[in-house]
Amino acid sequence: MALAPKYAGQKLVANAHPQTLHTIELFLDYVCPFSKKIFNTVYDDVYPLVRQKYADKVQFIFRQQIQPWHPSSTLVHEAGVAVLQTDASKFWDFSRALFEKQTEFFDVNVVNETRNKTYERLAKIASSSGLDEKTIYSKLEVSDKPDKDGSLNIGNQVTNDLKPLIKHNRLQGIHVTPTVLFNGLVENGISSSFTKDDWAQWLEKNIV
Repeated sequence: MALAPKYAGQKLVANAHPQTLHTIELFLDYVCPFSKKIFNTVYDDVYPLVRQKYADKVQFIFRQQIQPWHPSSTLVHEAGVAVLQTDASKFWDFSRALFEKQTEFFDVNVVNETRNKTYERLAKIASSSGLDEKTIYSKLEVSDKPDKDGSLNIGNQVTNDLKPLIKHNRLQGIHVTPTVLFNGLVENGISSSFTKDDWAQWLEKNIV
């Protein structure tokens, strides 16, 4: 969980010089248009500003928020986990690329294709971010054969890593995307319509 810097004394750590950063958590769904909007603003405009003025004070966390009424939401977030498993440094670049193609994974555009076919398209997007397409697909592919013990609900190589992400978000009680948390608390003052200037003003007011 995030901890505001002013409460840093609550931490008990072995590091002699612990640093507590302000934490901005973005709960986003890859197939949510408003998530795309806030992600692009943060990634393209706000993060460069933070690097320039607040590099030692602020960190961002992308929280993958699956919205199950869109079945493809699970699949696209599984791809995000596959990227994390393969090369975590590529996660934000991959997310940028996936958001650019998000409409390709909206309900109408996935309803008539198999699950593994959707994974193939996701793996191709990952390759545009410098990841090996075959590696990503191998982590996502679901076999059509029973497991050795006869199990039919076998999942794929990202299933076990996806579960804790879902549990975390459920414990937080997050529902709407995008939702922004600032130091562990919902920040309703930030919306997907925030411009670079809006963010600059908010940061100036809140990052001390």
